[in-house]
Amino acid sequence: MGLYLPRWVWIGTAALAAVAGMVNVVGYLGFEHQAITHLTGTTTLLGAAIARGELASAVRLFCAAAAFVAGAALGGLMIQGSTVVLGRRYGIALALESALLLAALPLFDRQQLGGPLLAAAACGLQNAMATTFSGAVVRTTHVSGMFTDLGIGIGHALRGLPLPKRRLQLCALVITAFFTGSVIGALLFVRIGYGALLLPAALTGLAGLGYAAYRHLHPYSTTSS
Repeated sequence: MGLYLPRWVWIGTAALAAVAGMVNVVGYLGFEHQAITHLTGTTTLLGAAIARGELASAVRLFCAAAAFVAGAALGGLMIQGSTVVLGRRYGIALALESALLLAALPLFDRQQLGGPLLAAAACGLQNAMATTFSGAVVRTTHVSGMFTDLGIGIGHALRGLPLPKRRLQLCALVITAFFTGSVIGALLFVRIGYGALLLPAALTGLAGLGYAAYRHLHPYSTTSS
């Protein structure tokens, strides 16, 4: 799996992982150190908040998880199947992600919970879209699975087993892109605050428009979902 993904998927995967890194670092630096793009830490903090009887924190964390799931559900509603088919509604999904990030920006500025919730929904939508187009091989909003696969590959290599080079390249690509996005997002946050979200919003919006233009120019190379 992941061996025969076309070039545009590799490019798109790197771009989306960088977007997720930017969004996550902005949320972490700017709103109660709240992770946006993945739910492992959020679920852990939710359990701790419940154990300590911190109702307000528990509600906030539960809503963050629910928003991510809602975004993923929207992605599943829009895009069906588990193989790469250019005709599926990726352009609409990307444009919607961009809109959610733009809507989150002023709410973040006012330190309102709606900011991280909209950003989490955007990331859930992105992750569902990437998972769908890659056959559940790629997760672009977190890198735990990528590090795990990388470690497995290294372990197999140490035992003299065949090395899945393309899979490991994909893992390295996602990890590097997410890290790079985090660095860029942090640098932008220091300079322009939550305005740093404009970059991932612009990237997803332009990608959506570019995809729509491609479909318009190549109407017979795609199949609608």
